[in-house]
Amino acid sequence: MTTFSDTAVIINNIYTYQINNGPFPNGFSNEATAYVQNIVPVELQSFTAEIIGSDVNLLWSTATETNNSGFDVEKKALSFGEGLGEAWKTIGFVHGFGTTTEVHHYLFVDERLQAGNYQYRLKQIDFDGTFEYSNIIEVTIDAPIEFSLEQNFPNPFNPTTKIKYTIPASLNPSKGGTLVQLQVFDILGNAVATLVNEQKQPGTYEVEFNTASHSGEVRNLPAGRQGLPSGIYFYKLQAGTFVQTKKMILIK
Repeated sequence: MTTFSDTAVIINNIYTYQINNGPFPNGFSNEATAYVQNIVPVELQSFTAEIIGSDVNLLWSTATETNNSGFDVEKKALSFGEGLGEAWKTIGFVHGFGTTTEVHHYLFVDERLQAGNYQYRLKQIDFDGTFEYSNIIEVTIDAPIEFSLEQNFPNPFNPTTKIKYTIPASLNPSKGGTLVQLQVFDILGNAVATLVNEQKQPGTYEVEFNTASHSGEVRNLPAGRQGLPSGIYFYKLQAGTFVQTKKMILIK
């Protein structure tokens, strides 16, 4: 069997072919018609978002992929959460499956967003650098309705732990938000660290406390000691009239 490949075709055009094996007209075969379609590198089945607290889970699935290097995940903030009129920015990359005819599912989590409206899109990138954009989806993160201070995690800990807190509607918007102070105290009531001391917009925040810090963040250490000793410590959140204190344990 003899084959022929026409490589000089134009996308979205119709071509007619005949084989000439003798004098016209008896030497010509029947006509064969071919439509040249645009080959889509990735067939995206779905692209959705779900809000879990202050996190956004981006989920998408593909029916087929051809030379797919992966996806840039891009975000744009539309309101005060991260700046008004912000441009698109890449917040992550998810590797693709190259060439496949199987369905694949993807997940990307955008964590700890402040209150506001956000748009997301995918930039699908081929191995040769060509790319296509997905449709745009939009989500709204509502402002928290009350203050909260969560238990640090892990607890007990060594040498680092994380503390999450929530700020509701701004108490002093003319000055850029609510003045928030988060401090750590030893069992005698001495302040050993200030983790936060600034204006904050409504939202959920997370800060890391490193007891081995040498940056000056940890204070009131005994002479010659680096880092805090094992023991019980307290962390206190102050924001407007809201004050709350919780206990944590450092074990070395």
